[in-house]
Amino acid sequence: MATSDSTPIEIPREAFIAARERGNDVVLHTPVLPSAYLSKRFGGSIVLKAENLQRTGSFKIRGGMNKLAQLGNAKETGVVAGSAGNHAQGLALAAKHFGAKCEIFVPKGASLSKIAATKHHGATVLDGGESVDTAVSAAKARAQETGMAFCHPYDDPDVIAGQGTLGLELLEDIDDLELLIIPLGGGGLLSGTALALKQQRPHVKIIGVQASVCAPFIYGTSPEGKILTLADGIAVKQPGNYTKPIIERWVDQIIEVDEDSIADAVVILMEHTKMLVEGGGAVGLSALLTNQIAPAKNGTTCIVLSGGNIDIGLIPNLVRRNETNEGRRLTIFVRLPDRPGSLASLLEVCAANEANVIEVQHIREGVKLHPRETGIQVVLEVKSQQHSFSVLSAAKASGFYLSELVTNTY
Repeated sequence: MATSDSTPIEIPREAFIAARERGNDVVLHTPVLPSAYLSKRFGGSIVLKAENLQRTGSFKIRGGMNKLAQLGNAKETGVVAGSAGNHAQGLALAAKHFGAKCEIFVPKGASLSKIAATKHHGATVLDGGESVDTAVSAAKARAQETGMAFCHPYDDPDVIAGQGTLGLELLEDIDDLELLIIPLGGGGLLSGTALALKQQRPHVKIIGVQASVCAPFIYGTSPEGKILTLADGIAVKQPGNYTKPIIERWVDQIIEVDEDSIADAVVILMEHTKMLVEGGGAVGLSALLTNQIAPAKNGTTCIVLSGGNIDIGLIPNLVRRNETNEGRRLTIFVRLPDRPGSLASLLEVCAANEANVIEVQHIREGVKLHPRETGIQVVLEVKSQQHSFSVLSAAKASGFYLSELVTNTY
């Protein structure tokens, strides 16, 4: 399977079938779930390929199992890799299954939940520097130093074949598949799935989606240093020597999505499909939210939810942001007489107008107040933007001075 910068490797259907058999003991055949909400909102028939429900929470276990199986006796000295977290978990579980030692270099700022899960599977986690690329370089150096087998997170024919087993499942589960939308980081999942699918159904349109802050398949370059993005799992700075030619040959379109649309997609999936999906796994939905693509007019559109390993601590921030944007959160600043009963009177007005108090904070520093006044910041849960106006009007009518209305825009 030799390659060049311009000629894509060929992986026959038999290689994907063999990779599937090697992973049967661990890899799940994940469900394809219809979404009435998304189908109605965007039109067409939309289904979700729920790789967030995969073992280790992402598709990466597919490539990890195939790679470890193909290593044979070479894995006896252990395996090593660089990863932002999902490949780390997949390789760690695969190594545990085969009884091999595993070391993973992770970049700074990697998801805490992913690191914890990687350790849970028995791997040793090491500092991988500022990015996925530096982590991969550190892993390569470690392999040369120790004789351990280096396992690339995406740019490896065995890994690509393993990830492509997802394509076999789609062939079996969606008879009328017309459009497939897949997150794109290094390209292992996109290239493998495209190969597995297009060999059988060349008419299926396949679209890859990158985060705008790190989109080397589109721009050819990426920012230096640490990349701050919700889609950390696909923040890969350079295409692979194997994956890039395959994607150029077999993938119909690559688009980029911004951070706002990624945040919106994560919350929509939680609220309307009951799927917990990380930022990098949700970018396929972002492509629809930004109106860059539309569902297929005939047949089925499938969005691959490639991973669900989101830090739980991030979820409240996403929910608050969404509620603010949807007009369901209101923050007001009120100047009150500094005497007993003043705050209670304000809260009575809120309660009478069915506004739920989320937080109350006294603010006396950095604002202009009369010596006999206090500042109160109140966060309210409201029903809509119109409800916000009603609450504000009622407060003003009751004699409260709203010196500032704080609104958050994104």
